[in-house]
Amino acid sequence: MRPEITISSLDSERLYDLIDSLPKGSVAGINELEEELERAITVEPKEVPANIVTMNSTVKFFIESTKKEFELTLVYPKNMDPSGKTISILAPVGSALLGLSIGDEIEWPKPGGGNLKVKITEITFQPERSGEYQL
Repeated sequence: MRPEITISSLDSERLYDLIDSLPKGSVAGINELEEELERAITVEPKEVPANIVTMNSTVKFFIESTKKEFELTLVYPKNMDPSGKTISILAPVGSALLGLSIGDEIEWPKPGGGNLKVKITEITFQPERSGEYQL
């Protein structure tokens, strides 16, 4: 069973606008993102708990099998950068991340097939926690 997720009303509104702006069938992850939005608990931005992954949050992960850590920022497609430090909300893993909490684990696809179990260990930046509601 998937963990319960919480998102801000601002993220929800912007993500539905993003979905509406894309041509039908143009992006593989749209259905997954819509499913996540529909099952999410939506709260006002100021009410988002500090331990929740929101849009533009920077998240630290731990890979159990390799004992390695890595960090990514969850972004809108227009904010993707080539550094490898961002993940689009439209990527399957991106939409799976939205609304998760510190301590939650997700399956992360490995290049070449298979999955890794990855745990969220820290949210090093969350716009709502920093009082930044317009990011």
